[in-house]
Amino acid sequence: MKQAKKVIITCAVTGSIHTPTMSPYLPITPEEIARDAVAAAQAGAAMVHLHARDPETGQPRQDPKLFAQFLPVIKSQTDAIINITTGGGLGMTLDERLAPAKAAQPEIASMNMGSFNFNISGAAAKIGQFKFDWEKPYLEMTKDLILSNTFSQIERGVAELSAQGTRFEFECYDVGHLYNVAHFADRGLIKPPFFLQCIFGISGGIGAHHENLLHMRTIADKLLGNDYYLSVLAAGRHQMPFVTLSAILGGNVRVGLEDSLYLSKGQLAPSNADQVAKIRRILEELSLEIATPDEAREMLQTKGKDNVAF
Repeated sequence: MKQAKKVIITCAVTGSIHTPTMSPYLPITPEEIARDAVAAAQAGAAMVHLHARDPETGQPRQDPKLFAQFLPVIKSQTDAIINITTGGGLGMTLDERLAPAKAAQPEIASMNMGSFNFNISGAAAKIGQFKFDWEKPYLEMTKDLILSNTFSQIERGVAELSAQGTRFEFECYDVGHLYNVAHFADRGLIKPPFFLQCIFGISGGIGAHHENLLHMRTIADKLLGNDYYLSVLAAGRHQMPFVTLSAILGGNVRVGLEDSLYLSKGQLAPSNADQVAKIRRILEELSLEIATPDEAREMLQTKGKDNVAF
């Protein structure tokens, strides 16, 4: 893999997994999402990964009009790379998932690299009373959910977004997804450098064992050689140990309330910026340098902040 001379910190601000009952600090409204994204960038995140939610209920939404309420605010107040989800919310159609990125034409969009079981139903059993009626069914239905990312779906997403100059955060939840990245690379449908976001600890994906991170890197090296940058995220309590190991290995890191609601054991993170500040402090204690947004742009060869549609 390409050794990162400086570490790219990505902050995933709200996501579509956690629900409002789980934390009072989860950003819901466009104003809250913009505020948290700006603060995360000011704390050291070179990239912010963005979802949208219904401002009244917090339910995940892929309405481009919701994204349009916070994307220009973040762009005007930070230099951060804006990365828009194409995963969307669980159970959404591909048309729904692609709509915001097609409308906004960001520098980077996420791209899930394979279908797999995605089970977060266990979270429902830990909550006695939900704030909103949608939350419990949304979580419980994932016992029967296959997160669909077929070859034809991936090919369509890659083609439509590449045509507007968007590059990708390739989200790899298991080893087979690395082979899928190599498949599209071999066909010339995606171009290096590839930004691989390896994900650990989702039930249905690869487990949160440090040996698995080393294995994912080994396979990615075999398949992609020096054509990729490694980045890592891990769910819940695994977040900080895994991203720290990624940086030690020469990779990059992703934190944020999409991936974990906590700052330390038993302590909810008051904001995304608090998680960014924590990982930045850890990395700097390890004598690792933090990439600025423009340094991250150069590494990932994005089209630039001014070449977007917002």
